[in-house]
Amino acid sequence: MERLNPAQQSVIDLLGRSSDRPELPEDLITELHTELSDELAALAAELDPADPLFISKHALTTIHTCEAHHVSGDGEFTWSVPAARGIVAHRAIEVMVHYRGDPYPSLLVDEAIARMINDDTGVGQFLASMTEFDLADLRAFAVDKVSAFQESFPPLKPAWVPRTESKSRVELFEGRIILSGKTDLTLGRPGAKVIIDLKSGRAASSHREDLRFYALLEAIKLGSPPRKLASYYLDTARTHPEDVSEGVLRAAVARTIDGTHRIAEVRRFGREPDRRAGSQCRWCPLASTCDTGQNFLTAAAADDD
Repeated sequence: MERLNPAQQSVIDLLGRSSDRPELPEDLITELHTELSDELAALAAELDPADPLFISKHALTTIHTCEAHHVSGDGEFTWSVPAARGIVAHRAIEVMVHYRGDPYPSLLVDEAIARMINDDTGVGQFLASMTEFDLADLRAFAVDKVSAFQESFPPLKPAWVPRTESKSRVELFEGRIILSGKTDLTLGRPGAKVIIDLKSGRAASSHREDLRFYALLEAIKLGSPPRKLASYYLDTARTHPEDVSEGVLRAAVARTIDGTHRIAEVRRFGREPDRRAGSQCRWCPLASTCDTGQNFLTAAAADDD
């Protein structure tokens, strides 16, 4: 048996079963579903069944961060090297999880790029149009992230039932409101699952909230919540785990209800979106014309100096 290095062993230790796992009330999932239905019923009645309101982790994160920034994301999406390289890295890791053998990270990345180009999707077309220099830059980033995962995450055993890019969808009010999510990596069977998000940047509180949303979807979809949630940071080889408790699920319900109302108000019912400064101002398309964002960026630049 291959011996795990300390980083890999720490992942096993953090994600393993604990003797003090929170006990969940038997009727909790029913209560959560009922709360969602009761609090969103009036909103759903005003929605057109032919034009459902889709709620994703990204939508919830942006609406709670800055409503104006959230609305600005309704424009046409344009692919860039930074956007594409993360997709390539995730796809290569996905292939590695299910690959029988011990492939080199560079081969995994090349295979991921080739498959995406052959799929002729938006990102595939972008990859096919890239210059050789930009593609090499993207490839270097992706190889680094795949190598980091291979070096610091334990090899996944078939008995752990690893799944990548696993989708969950909850339809409320005959599909007028749709909650949807896609997890990077899921281990285990219903009732004992661990949901893992792979991250390449710094830790953020929104990462924990994303995972809680996934836990809520899993709980309602299957009637059984996951056991644990974890953000895994490739750059630092650190795992930030959280046991799924009643409080975690109730917090996810409250955030989802509030975010759904906000999204509907600014995107469907014409309310002027609020503006809130934060790190999103650095890449927001509204930054040049937003006083709130400009004040934040000016203060941030002064702090850096």
